[in-house]
Amino acid sequence: MTSTNPPTASEGTEARKIAVVGSGYMGGGIAQVLALGGARVALADVSAEIAQKNYERLLVESDQFVADGLFPAGSTEILKQNLWAAKDIEEAVGDAEFIEECVPEVLEIKHQTLARISAAAQPNAVIGSNTSTISIAALAEAVTGAERFLGVHFSNPSPFIPGVEVIPHAGTAASTVGTACDLVHAAGKQTAVVKDVTGFVLNRLQYALFHEAAQLVEQGIATADDVDTLVRTTFGFRLPFFGPFAIADMAGLDVYNFCYKSLQTEFPERFATPKILSDLVEAGKLGTKTGSGFLNVPADRTPELIAYRNKAYVAMQKLIEELGPAPIN
Repeated sequence: MTSTNPPTASEGTEARKIAVVGSGYMGGGIAQVLALGGARVALADVSAEIAQKNYERLLVESDQFVADGLFPAGSTEILKQNLWAAKDIEEAVGDAEFIEECVPEVLEIKHQTLARISAAAQPNAVIGSNTSTISIAALAEAVTGAERFLGVHFSNPSPFIPGVEVIPHAGTAASTVGTACDLVHAAGKQTAVVKDVTGFVLNRLQYALFHEAAQLVEQGIATADDVDTLVRTTFGFRLPFFGPFAIADMAGLDVYNFCYKSLQTEFPERFATPKILSDLVEAGKLGTKTGSGFLNVPADRTPELIAYRNKAYVAMQKLIEELGPAPIN
């Protein structure tokens, strides 16, 4: 079960060449995603031995995912064709058109790695970082040709989470963003392009929720188990289908505006009404009930939206019942 040479593209085709630097849990999962999407993917790590070991691990994992019905039949064979372990970073990135850096979240390590990547890569190769916390502009300082660099942030577990944050810094070229999005889409994922601010979008939202949840438990208002139950079975139940703005539109922006005023009786600063909300309410744009709000769903399509919503929630409940409770207790 070895792969020390680049695979050959299928006859009559020319697969995109990609390198993933850092072959651990996240990097390996990203490499699986990209390789199953049809790209030829080189794995690189601190040594050829580690890259090879992780290559073999990914094939074993794929066999198990196929057996469990999580990957389609034939996935492991595709990985054997498209995935290979390079002897070092330089070999991996030499002819790659896209390189994804997935080394530990330590600025010095990332700087050293990105410097090696940009020195060995083709001048027009797009370089992405899977960082979830470090400023993209700060990372770009180590990249030669920073206009080709951006954040491409997959979520854990990357084979099964469909969303990817794409984060250009101020100097990223528009063509770089387009190339990164195209590569992610080719692997069957969805992208959201966001600005380079602390926490980006995903983690700002995730940690805002966790911050409130932790305070509720610390103050003795609810147990951790009860908080998790409420999130899972109420507003969290909606989130696979609708984001916060769609949910607000369906609830009614006037209702949200009133609820903010109620929350302000005890938490005036923490729950100050967002101006973007109050402006819409003052303009009479109250969501689906008026045909305009954050997302401007036409009023004549509201019955169709509500029917979809109800069908989705019933399907979600059936899926949860079929899967049974998570084994966390």
